[in-house]
Amino acid sequence: MLIRCSASMILIICHSTAAFIRSNIWKKAFHFSAAMAKSKFEYVRLFEVDDRCLPNTWIVVRVDGKGFHKFSTEHGYEKPNDIKALSLMNRAATSVMEEFKDICLAYGQSDEYSFVFRKETQAYSRRSAKLSTNVCSLFTSAFVYYWNEYFPTIKPRYPPVFDGRTVLYPSNQNIRDYLSWRQADCHINNLYNTTFWALILKGGLTPTEAENKLKGTLSGDKNEILFSQFAINYNTEPEMLRKGTVLVRRKVPVALPNGGTREKSQIVQEHVDIIGDEFWNTNTHLLTLT
Repeated sequence: MLIRCSASMILIICHSTAAFIRSNIWKKAFHFSAAMAKSKFEYVRLFEVDDRCLPNTWIVVRVDGKGFHKFSTEHGYEKPNDIKALSLMNRAATSVMEEFKDICLAYGQSDEYSFVFRKETQAYSRRSAKLSTNVCSLFTSAFVYYWNEYFPTIKPRYPPVFDGRTVLYPSNQNIRDYLSWRQADCHINNLYNTTFWALILKGGLTPTEAENKLKGTLSGDKNEILFSQFAINYNTEPEMLRKGTVLVRRKVPVALPNGGTREKSQIVQEHVDIIGDEFWNTNTHLLTLT
């Protein structure tokens, strides 16, 4: 049935609607609806801690493998270093940097990776837990996702686990010292592991005998053992093993379909010294505000 409205009826409806809007009835109805959406249990939100990171500070999220000595053994990692495993770590770290544009630099070695967020970042409102959990979970999932590309014949026997933490550094010198600490740790650990496994795999010692032989030795002593007993010059070992991996954003020329090039920001992988000044003088954009 077709209902016809006269002009007078439409006018009455319009006046009634305007009167309803001018009254507070609709406000009270909205308030009642919003109140009904809450419950008596909502007070528990008061127990949540505001963990926003201090402003104007470098934020570092470091992920570290949990129980990776066992994980590497059970998955047949080559000793003392497995290039495929390190490359997989680099791929997972690249995935994190692709997602979080405010990460200006990442440094990785062994089973750990450090991600440096710019001082002015507002990612997740600078909430510490949000940053560490999102970075850590993405890194872990990427590690599993790309596993078959690097270990096509080895199926994971159990899920890998990485923990994450957030640390703040107020000055440019602080963040440089942090990264220098991690690279120095890379050198110390890799020199020890290279010598330790050379004594076992090439020298025929047991792990306990190799450990006892290296007790109290300095870097020079380990270099001498490698060179005199196994003809290994540690300084010629791959730089990725000795220095770790640096991931940095840098503008590089990209070819255009119709010819010519244009600069585009890309994630570049390097194995260089970051303790000295040369790297930082070349990448001055890293320590400046955008």
